[in-house]
Amino acid sequence: MDRALQSARELGASLPPLLLEAERVAQAVHMGVHGRRRAGVGETFWQFRRYAAGDPAQRIDWRQSARTDKYFVREREWEAAQSACLWADASGSMRYASDGNLPAKAARAQVLMLALASLLLRGGERAVWLDERRAIAVHGKSGLERIAARIGGGDPAIPRDNLPPVAPIARHAHMILCSDFLVDKEILRARMQDYAARNLHGMLAHILDPAEVAFGFEGRLEMQGCEGEAPLILPNATALAGAYRARMAEHEAYLRHLAQSAGWFYLRHVTREAPQMALLNIYQALTAERN
Repeated sequence: MDRALQSARELGASLPPLLLEAERVAQAVHMGVHGRRRAGVGETFWQFRRYAAGDPAQRIDWRQSARTDKYFVREREWEAAQSACLWADASGSMRYASDGNLPAKAARAQVLMLALASLLLRGGERAVWLDERRAIAVHGKSGLERIAARIGGGDPAIPRDNLPPVAPIARHAHMILCSDFLVDKEILRARMQDYAARNLHGMLAHILDPAEVAFGFEGRLEMQGCEGEAPLILPNATALAGAYRARMAEHEAYLRHLAQSAGWFYLRHVTREAPQMALLNIYQALTAERN
């Protein structure tokens, strides 16, 4: 088993292996695709952000920086609208893996989004990482390392928000949301309607464990909650398999409908599948939307 992949599955462990796996996946896809470099800046002010390594010195806003002991860069809306905003759900249900030889759903989501950020940067694009705290513009390898460290810095015992973020994202930006989307349907629908109202485009990347797809359990089964729910005893799991698969198919159909209604793409990815094909499909959908 690939040592980097094994390390990437351990969410609370050292994160450089996670970044290494993401770079490996990105490199495999990069061989067959080419990004489009965009030059120029817009005229409409969007926000200030902290200066990061790799930013040209002439972009520092000295008036804003003089108010603190930090350097700030002025971002403009046209430039921000070309960014891809990436979110990897790290809530309790995403930490599930049915087999020790499989990555947890959260680990796969993080690898895919880090790899996508790397791929975008190689093509001259910009990436913004979204989490429950704030939006972070990613710049070069150091930016990817910052995000990897941020992923590993959280306490797994602390509950994470399982809803896509509400962040100050510029209109017309692109978002890639990577999750199992096991949330209240109406709340998710309202969030997607808000994105559509702001002319945001993107993709729902639906991450599933093989056991969630097949539900091949038999006999008496005790199911442990991933997000604080009480254990559930199933006297006969086999008898519930058909109803379960029907509910999962309904969930997938609902996500497809939400994506289609907002003009977004939908991608279904099972963790037993190689991440390279999922990354290629996400990247091609993103670049096709921009062309």
